[in-house]
Amino acid sequence: MPVSNTASRRIRRTLGVLAAPLPVLVLALPVAHAATPARTALAGTATPHLASDTVRTGAVAANAPLTLEVSLTPRNQAGLDAFLRQVSDPASPQYKHYLTVAQYAAAYGATDAQISQVTKYLRGQGLSVGAVTDNHQTIAVQGTAAQAEKAFGVQLGTWRSSGRDVFANTAAPSLPTDIASIVSGVAGLSNVSQRTASYHVESPSAVPHAGTVLTPTKARGGYNLTGPLASGDNGSGKTVGLVEFSAYSASAVSAYNTKYSLGAPAATVVKVAGGTTDTSGSVEDELDIEVVNALAPKANVKVYEAPNSDAGEVALYAALVSADVPVISSSWGEPENEEANLASDDADFKEAAAQGQSVFAASGDSGARDDGSSLSVDYPASDPYVSGVGGTNLTVSSANAWSSETGWSGSGGGQSDKYTTPSYQAPVNTSGHREVPDVAAAAGNSSPWYIDADGSWTDVWGTSAAAPNWAAFVADYDTAATKAGKASFGYANSFLYTVAGSSSYTTVFHDIKSGNNGGYSAGTGYDEVTGWGSYNAAQFIATKL
Repeated sequence: MPVSNTASRRIRRTLGVLAAPLPVLVLALPVAHAATPARTALAGTATPHLASDTVRTGAVAANAPLTLEVSLTPRNQAGLDAFLRQVSDPASPQYKHYLTVAQYAAAYGATDAQISQVTKYLRGQGLSVGAVTDNHQTIAVQGTAAQAEKAFGVQLGTWRSSGRDVFANTAAPSLPTDIASIVSGVAGLSNVSQRTASYHVESPSAVPHAGTVLTPTKARGGYNLTGPLASGDNGSGKTVGLVEFSAYSASAVSAYNTKYSLGAPAATVVKVAGGTTDTSGSVEDELDIEVVNALAPKANVKVYEAPNSDAGEVALYAALVSADVPVISSSWGEPENEEANLASDDADFKEAAAQGQSVFAASGDSGARDDGSSLSVDYPASDPYVSGVGGTNLTVSSANAWSSETGWSGSGGGQSDKYTTPSYQAPVNTSGHREVPDVAAAAGNSSPWYIDADGSWTDVWGTSAAAPNWAAFVADYDTAATKAGKASFGYANSFLYTVAGSSSYTTVFHDIKSGNNGGYSAGTGYDEVTGWGSYNAAQFIATKL
């Protein structure tokens, strides 16, 4: 429940002395106080999800430093929705005529006056206000726990939860009502939520195992990329941005590129919110980079690294959309019902759609039960403006071509509890809920990737490999589109569902008709295990350009 904070500075006004003819008397009058401004809880930020074994241990020290990200509410959502319908409609003259970041900020981001109003309030509470993102949607803030408690009307407690010492707000944050109308959420009041990467590693091996173990050559053959790459449709001039919450070994990536003579440019690290020194997820980073290098060897890869925290996540997605990175891949996620930043992240993904950015996210490796128990899906794959990528087991023939593909049992898929059916999905979705995944690619343990992981050559699998696979293909497609003078892939879900609903569906997609994820079964056309299926690169490029 909202907490009303009455600790804000009160304005004390003392009435003067009243005089009478004889004798002079001093009258004692009551002291008047200005009314405490009404506060409103932030709808986009709630108390974090705590495990059942959680035990309260105390309170956060008043002088403990906090790094926060304050998300601003976008303007004119009806206008933005109308714009997205136009740029997604092949019959519209606005089709694929996307916005720049500056155009988006001017039309839909917070105004300068609104930003000034929010920053003035934050500074008035003693907080240090940092940069505002170019899209006018996120403000970096730093301060102490006591300052944050005062500013956002919360108390910050400490707990022991699932083997971790964590802190969190005990109630949803609130702001004075006039400020709350501008702010959609505040991230960083808790460190409970952490994103996990969707991959599995087999024991290190000196050589690839027998079967369909994916090397660059095998993966290219399986998805019919050999021809396009030979023709120069190789990601040249395009950028793929990778979402990462861990640092990685550049030498591992270099060894992979050398082993397979890829000639890929070195990845560039972009540190967001100070970056991270944590290397516990380094294999995820290396898998993502190596998959993109294998399938789009001339693409520029930018690794966006941020702390694995709510504030880090908000800052990272804000940075990606503010930089207008054309193709984005995320292999990190968490159960949708545990995601703390739905409102702010969704606003950034919606902006990405308006700017024509293609965003792909792993759908998770827990099948139809992403939270481990009930039917549930993974975020951000479940966001309507993100293309969720499920998993398959791919068989490549001796002639190095696609032979068959089945849905993987771990492929995350199902129905969202947070989002209703998006318009692009309506022709194939009667559940009333957003359904995932949208597409799929090799992710199962029968078709793992053979990569250099922290200096050890090993098999790695999971939908963490499927998301960068699709991102790499889109970079190749965009190179071909530029050469042909055509529009880029753009807002992916809009384009994917348009293509899948056309007569060319079975030409440009591999429709995967078998397999299940413990809650749903693959079948003809769209399904909640593999979406529309995997891509046939050469046919997709030839047919759609």
